[in-house]
Amino acid sequence: MDRTIGVFDRAQHPTADDAFLRSLVQSGDEQAIATLFDRYSRIVYSVALRVLSDSALAEDILQEVFMQLWRTPGSFTTAEGNLGGWLAVLSRNRSINALRRKHRADPIASIAFATPTDLSIEAERNRLAERSRTLLHQLPSEQRKALEMAFFDGLTHSEIAELTGDPAATVTSNLRNALLALREAVQP
Repeated sequence: MDRTIGVFDRAQHPTADDAFLRSLVQSGDEQAIATLFDRYSRIVYSVALRVLSDSALAEDILQEVFMQLWRTPGSFTTAEGNLGGWLAVLSRNRSINALRRKHRADPIASIAFATPTDLSIEAERNRLAERSRTLLHQLPSEQRKALEMAFFDGLTHSEIAELTGDPAATVTSNLRNALLALREAVQP
């Protein structure tokens, strides 16, 4: 579609009738659509806002309605009444459709989905983890410290020995004794 720009001068014709403006919109006149927007945007927005109670969605509806008028200005005929009323009805209908789409999306949050894990296994794992934490705190301090540095900090035996000042054999012995104590306490 060939759209010519600037055919209509808004300043010279502020009271041009809707039919004339619509015919200019059909020929691609941006000033004509701007005049119609100035004339009817409040009613289109207020209808959408009343239905949706959401200003952002109402602005989206406002844009959709005027984009439809810009793209297909012939979709309105004078047999349907006046342009303002038609735009208000169009705004109402699009707003109701937006509400329907929104409400269709809402119930998904209330659906319970099956978990991929067995909850009894997860509960047993949590019980075992809590028991291990309790047992870890009951270990002698040098064993607990060596175990925490090895498993939680990711340090090697020689790095632990360097940080604690203990011989590497002592660190190895502390780690071995800590692991044996935890294994004995955890096994049935």
